[in-house]
Amino acid sequence: MRWIYAFADRPQPTEEAVRTFWAAVTGAALSPLRGEGGEFVTFLPPGNADPCVKHQSVAGGPGGTHVDLCVEDVLAFVRHARQAGAAVEFEEPGLSVLRSPAGLGFCVVPWAGERTPPPVVEDERLDQVCLDVGPAAYERELAFWAELTGWRPELSTQPEFYRLRPPLGLPVRFLVQRLDDEQPAHAHLDLAVLDPASARVRHEALGARFVAEGEEWIVMRDPSGVLYCLTDRDPRVPTGGEEQAGGACGASGC
Repeated sequence: MRWIYAFADRPQPTEEAVRTFWAAVTGAALSPLRGEGGEFVTFLPPGNADPCVKHQSVAGGPGGTHVDLCVEDVLAFVRHARQAGAAVEFEEPGLSVLRSPAGLGFCVVPWAGERTPPPVVEDERLDQVCLDVGPAAYERELAFWAELTGWRPELSTQPEFYRLRPPLGLPVRFLVQRLDDEQPAHAHLDLAVLDPASARVRHEALGARFVAEGEEWIVMRDPSGVLYCLTDRDPRVPTGGEEQAGGACGASGC
């Protein structure tokens, strides 16, 4: 796996507000629209960095988050994913859509040479995708993502969280959260922020809404109503770098 894109899948009626919000949060410019209905857009970071965040407008449902895994050999990686326990939902040249054992959707696409993670903007950086999984499926799901990525699970600061930290150079890591109750598996975005209280004020001014505050995170809703978190992990520490205090997330209702 050579690169990761975090996809904000959001309800179609909110697409303009969502694109404006996430562009402002990440300090990015919007790419030209893609897709038959202009449903896809990429957030282009400043400088010479490569993007790692995209938006997709979805016609039905509440929206959510998924990842695109960029690899050199799509067919070989899909075989690996199936051996690890994934199910293939759709395939076309250059794209495979799969589901994890717990039902989390993800895509496998060709690597296009991306190699430079986006910079810290306003003391913030998109840091991880949190995979929220019910108790019954949790152990199997954690093992699946560890086998799929080849990244070693590391216990976080709280027992319901395991992180999967990538090698240096990849822009996004995974946090696997065991939910308190049984519910369908889903995922949400986490931003590492230097000052969570200041970040909350900034995000509210851009159109987000405060939901709750935990020991190491603040739960927010973006303009579409989808939950995401601000964590107190230092955004200046590379995603694949040594862990410092903080960085868990508690959006168990995401």
